[in-house]
Amino acid sequence: MVFDLMQGQKKYCKEIKGHEVSLTTMSNPFIKIVEPLDAKQPLKKFFNLSKLGDVRYARLPFSIRVLLEAAIRNCDEFLVKKEDVENILNWKVMQHKNVEVPFKPARVILQDFTGVPAVVDFAAMRDAVKKLGGDPEKINPICPADLVIDHSIQVDFNRRSDSLQKNQDLEFERNKERFEFLKWGSQAFKNMRIIPPGSGIIHQVNLEYLARVVMDQDGYYYPDSVVGTDSHTTMVDGLGVLGWGVGGIEAEAVMLGQPISMVLPEVVGYKLLGNPQPLVTSTDIVLTITKHLRQVGVVGKFVEFFGPGVAQLSIADRATIANMCPEYGATAAYFPVDDISIGYLVQTGRDKEKVLCTKKYLEAVGMLRDFKNSSQDPDFTQVVELDLHTVVPCCSGPKRPQDKVAVSDMKKDFETCLGAKQGFKGFQIAPDRHNSVIKFNFEGCDFELGHGSVVIAAITSCTNTSNPSVMLGAGLLAKKAVEAGLTVKPYIKTSLSPGSGVVTYYLRESGVMRYLSQLGFDVVGYGCMTCIGNSGPLPDSVVEAIIQGDLVAVGVLSGNRNFEGRVHPNTRANYLASPPLVIAYAIAGTVRIDFEKEPLGISASGKKIFLKDIWPTRDEIQAVERQFVIPGMFKEVYQKIETVNESWNALDAPSDKLYTWNPKSTYIKSPPFFDGLTLALQTPKTIEDAYVLLNFGDSVTTDHISPAGNIARNSPAARYLTSRGLTPREFNSYGSRRGNDAVMARGTFANIRLVNKFLDKQGPHTIHFPSGETLDVFDAAERYKQAGHPLIVLAGKEYGAGSSRDWAAKGPFLLGVKAVLAESYERIHRSNLVGMGVIPLQYLPGEDARTLGLTGKERYTIVIPENLKPQMNIQIKLDTGKTFHAIMRFDTDVELTYFHNGGILNYMIRKMAS
Repeated sequence: MVFDLMQGQKKYCKEIKGHEVSLTTMSNPFIKIVEPLDAKQPLKKFFNLSKLGDVRYARLPFSIRVLLEAAIRNCDEFLVKKEDVENILNWKVMQHKNVEVPFKPARVILQDFTGVPAVVDFAAMRDAVKKLGGDPEKINPICPADLVIDHSIQVDFNRRSDSLQKNQDLEFERNKERFEFLKWGSQAFKNMRIIPPGSGIIHQVNLEYLARVVMDQDGYYYPDSVVGTDSHTTMVDGLGVLGWGVGGIEAEAVMLGQPISMVLPEVVGYKLLGNPQPLVTSTDIVLTITKHLRQVGVVGKFVEFFGPGVAQLSIADRATIANMCPEYGATAAYFPVDDISIGYLVQTGRDKEKVLCTKKYLEAVGMLRDFKNSSQDPDFTQVVELDLHTVVPCCSGPKRPQDKVAVSDMKKDFETCLGAKQGFKGFQIAPDRHNSVIKFNFEGCDFELGHGSVVIAAITSCTNTSNPSVMLGAGLLAKKAVEAGLTVKPYIKTSLSPGSGVVTYYLRESGVMRYLSQLGFDVVGYGCMTCIGNSGPLPDSVVEAIIQGDLVAVGVLSGNRNFEGRVHPNTRANYLASPPLVIAYAIAGTVRIDFEKEPLGISASGKKIFLKDIWPTRDEIQAVERQFVIPGMFKEVYQKIETVNESWNALDAPSDKLYTWNPKSTYIKSPPFFDGLTLALQTPKTIEDAYVLLNFGDSVTTDHISPAGNIARNSPAARYLTSRGLTPREFNSYGSRRGNDAVMARGTFANIRLVNKFLDKQGPHTIHFPSGETLDVFDAAERYKQAGHPLIVLAGKEYGAGSSRDWAAKGPFLLGVKAVLAESYERIHRSNLVGMGVIPLQYLPGEDARTLGLTGKERYTIVIPENLKPQMNIQIKLDTGKTFHAIMRFDTDVELTYFHNGGILNYMIRKMAS
């Protein structure tokens, strides 16, 4: 069955403030519960959910109440029906029924790596609508969208006072064309705001500035909610704004007014008890929770935090925990709004009158939480607990964020990993090489590197740089280290990339910035940087030593992702750690140290200095935070955020509503997704005799599928750019070239750490079975395509884990991949595959490639029946004569509609054109 999601919608729309807004109240069956929030302002109304007169409401998890309010407010009996409202209200029963519900978030947020391809798609969709005879300006955001440019800056310069300016200058030099295109988009499309480069990291800007908590729009108050094209959008859940990451393709549909179609989630209640120990940071807490919830299993579920321990956590601490939601696999990690949330709005300089209205609204609809009042505890699907007092200082690694290691065990754990079998906790280094040492010269001095030597130490990422307690903790530790005479070896690539200008402000005002600089942690830029692979080059002599000794060199970062090959090609081990621990390991120069027994260094007087001697207490940190993190800082930084960047202001962007594509551009190119698109639907056909392009094991990430980092000089993408006249210095990164499908298709499966079961060693290669040749993945796919052979990919568990990267679906689509057969999928990536018309197939329970005896060398016929249903079993035939079944992971009727259209964007174009 194919559903018409747009049927009747135009009847209830009109032009308001230059863009279409659905006037749900004209047809809303719940109009009777609308009332003014304040009798003195009768035009400011809200849907008073407390007047539903339904006892089930008070038992709903607070996160589900947000879904319910959105359904009630948007109920028009077309996109959102009374039946949907009843299903959400009856959550306690329906959560187990796999029922589909629509959700219309209040806004969308994008970063530039995912935002550029979204604007490219919008521009191409306008062209396609025009070709089909429609009005191209119908392709325009309806749902408000903010795009924060934070993914483009790299750590090219560090350890110098002008690092920030030099890195920003290089950022503009490399990305001028992309930035001009984004500026065109902000002018050509209504309802889209751009936050210029140099402003901060998307999620910290969202937390400190963009988040409303309660929306006040078009005469109505309602809960703020957001979906974003970055998986760590969940960070704002810590403030009580329900949000999560979606694929760029799905976000584009939301921007065009479509609801998200989602399965009503189970909600795991995570009860926090007790108080953290004095030396424990929020980073330690989130790494502990990440490991715990991975073990519990929360994929596809909401996690909602409650219990008296929540009241002990600041909003910054809660945001740190919510930020790593993708790493423990949940959809959202929600902290309902309480008085501490309201206080944070005041602290960050929000308008006091709006803050008062926010609190009044939340009290009226039963969404203001008191975590110490257990009578407010709602029903949950399941409850798990953590006593915060049991948390100890820890890191995570060496290859996955869920692999927590207590700091006291780090030395032993790393040395065990050295000799263990190649895998998430193993490097398979021969025992006689564990203590190998390579001597090298750096800037005229001799040094040594061995396994476990730290070569990157980065205070980076939205996870931690938004949290004053860990940032000031790092600053105070740096102060004590410098005063004790400790230093960091000069070859270690140290960097500090704050999440907003506010961080630099309070580090400077509190007097700790100069000590950070003395240890090499100068501000290098405002953006994600090292955490997303924009770590920049290591010194040549360091790289040569690593390669000469085949060393397992280490990166230590205060980030949220440490998948192999992500941070830097030459750091095979990467550990997530709190900012103070990043500095500690930088001073130590190795992770093969037991901080409790071994000193960090020797003072000038010959005294051994241990980590405990320089570690700041919680009381010290809080005293500095109270004094220096004040509302005036936030107001000063954010009142000029959209105009402060002079380089951005000087950019000249075209004013045409249709984009004029430059055929010479290597950054921005009209994509081929809509070539040959007609208004008529094509009946999906059985996939005949497909070859397997790649055969994977477990935990293949979006970084493996579509890397964001450096473009290797011997790669298909490099050959393409060279053919266009570029030198290696001008290649930039894959992430920066996501507006060019020719580069991105060649960069698909180009990760140097790719493990393909067809081959004996890591690398972006595969076997082209008709010829038996080993080729780059792109080159093999091109040969298959030229011969007319469809392709599939085989995978294990958690296929597509990691960043919400739409090119991890677009790239395989362009390579000719028709389906993926996996044991399980990361939620956002499965959605992205659906959005591109690639079929996500899942083995039946208890089956996998091993139990079915699949080698990947077979040819696969995937039988597509005429009458498709959500999650139906379909037949797969092999050329060996074997037959088995798999689940077609189109989970809702809406997803089937998208599949029949060849993807979500094709669907939107047909609707807009007709």
